[in-house]
Amino acid sequence: MTQQELLGIKQRFGIIGQSPLLNRDIEIAVQVARTDLSVLITGESGVGKEHFPKIIHAFSARKHGAYFAVNCGAIPEGTIDSELFGHEKGAFTDAKNEHKGYFEIADGGTLFLDEVGELPLQTQVRLLRVLETGEFLRMGSSQVRKTNVRVVAATNLNMVQAIKDGRFREDLYYRLNTVEIRVPALRERKEDIPLLFRKFAVDFCTRYQMPPLSLNEEATHLLQNSYWRGNIRQLKNLAEQIAVIEMDHQINADTLRQYLPKEENQQSIVLRSAPAESAGKDYSHEIGILYNMVMQNKKELEEIKELLQPSKSAEHDISTPTITIAPTTETTPRKPIEAEDIEDSLRVDEGEKELIRRALEITNGNRKEAAARLGFSERTLYRKIKEYGL
Repeated sequence: MTQQELLGIKQRFGIIGQSPLLNRDIEIAVQVARTDLSVLITGESGVGKEHFPKIIHAFSARKHGAYFAVNCGAIPEGTIDSELFGHEKGAFTDAKNEHKGYFEIADGGTLFLDEVGELPLQTQVRLLRVLETGEFLRMGSSQVRKTNVRVVAATNLNMVQAIKDGRFREDLYYRLNTVEIRVPALRERKEDIPLLFRKFAVDFCTRYQMPPLSLNEEATHLLQNSYWRGNIRQLKNLAEQIAVIEMDHQINADTLRQYLPKEENQQSIVLRSAPAESAGKDYSHEIGILYNMVMQNKKELEEIKELLQPSKSAEHDISTPTITIAPTTETTPRKPIEAEDIEDSLRVDEGEKELIRRALEITNGNRKEAAARLGFSERTLYRKIKEYGL
């Protein structure tokens, strides 16, 4: 697929981003659209899974047929079978008339089952039969009906775990998962985060008649290295809040931190998996754990030093033991540091050194990428490389 074709699809379906992972997903969706294979779209909540069934339908031979999107998690368990497969008059207490289900009215078209992992087990049995034979029964009827529907499903659940827990049928999972499209989380497409934020900011500033928003370099770096549990949905909400609340629309990192959740507001890093060219050992998870340990040790060490620092009122109290801590300024005469503090500090420094060394290893010495993975600025990384002799 050419870049021009790819751009045209993005514009048509409102997709923003240049991530290779995102581009690959779009190419797969277009390619599989020419078949009638069932497709399972996976990914975290808020990543934009709903775009891909529309792409599949639009590029398929069914594009002139009906397209319906059904949120399986939003329909009560007692009525989900009626919504999908229909019911006859008198099938249950409130069934005063016959009702066609989605599989009947979408005949010849595409049916998107969002949050398919929320389906009750009984409904899963019915769905499996439709997928395998194209046959179904309305509730309260013994007449077998036929349908020709292309099913595209989506879920944010860990389906393997759901199968182990007995919440989802394994045979249905493999029937749905003929082709899987995994939509990347926002933290896996860091290069797209400023583009998305800018788009949302422009939209909201226009809607609320506010001056344009702009981020400085530090704020952009913070935006790109946050975790984004709510993915694009969370980023969009953040842009709207800032557009409405902030009077100064020149946004810096301090302002941005006020709108980020506490766990994303700390100096923790988000490490992506190693790129294909770094095949072999992948230390991403290990580095993440190591970094958090190093930062926690540093924080605890500083807190201990602060607690042990004698107050001015106690300086002349002979009953107060004298504890010497390294001064924070060069103009103050230096006092000896306790040996235990030196050992702790050395351990922390060695941990950080090992962290940086491994980040450089999995990026093949690419300092810019290593700095991004570690959450450092490039200048800070260069300084630490020189300091540690790396």
